[in-house]
Amino acid sequence: MLVVDDDKSLLNSLAEILRFEGYEVEIAEGGQEALEKSKRRFYDLALLDAGLPDMEGTELLRRLNDTSPSTVKIMTTDHPSIASVTDALNLGADAYLIKPLGLRTLVKTIEEKLKASAQRAPRGVIEKVVG
Repeated sequence: MLVVDDDKSLLNSLAEILRFEGYEVEIAEGGQEALEKSKRRFYDLALLDAGLPDMEGTELLRRLNDTSPSTVKIMTTDHPSIASVTDALNLGADAYLIKPLGLRTLVKTIEEKLKASAQRAPRGVIEKVVG
């Protein structure tokens, strides 16, 4: 899993919590760093902040859709608007969560979206990713 947020304190807290929940987590503080990491490795899920210092979260979402279409993408923000939610979902976000993130909601959303993604993937792809 890749977690992208420009708030270093939140980023580290999210990574620690998700690791405790059993997920393998890498972090990125901006869009470019996230794109570079996604070129070197497949992530089953990307948790993306909508407001990053070097690009909008929707731009990162769009670019990840091009390079990593099977990655589950969950957008997060602390400044939601109908337009931002609609844009992200229209661009293919699998979910949109409002900060502060409730731990139960976050983990439940991640579990549900990963399960749905695994059910859509061809069997050989799942075996390759898991194995």
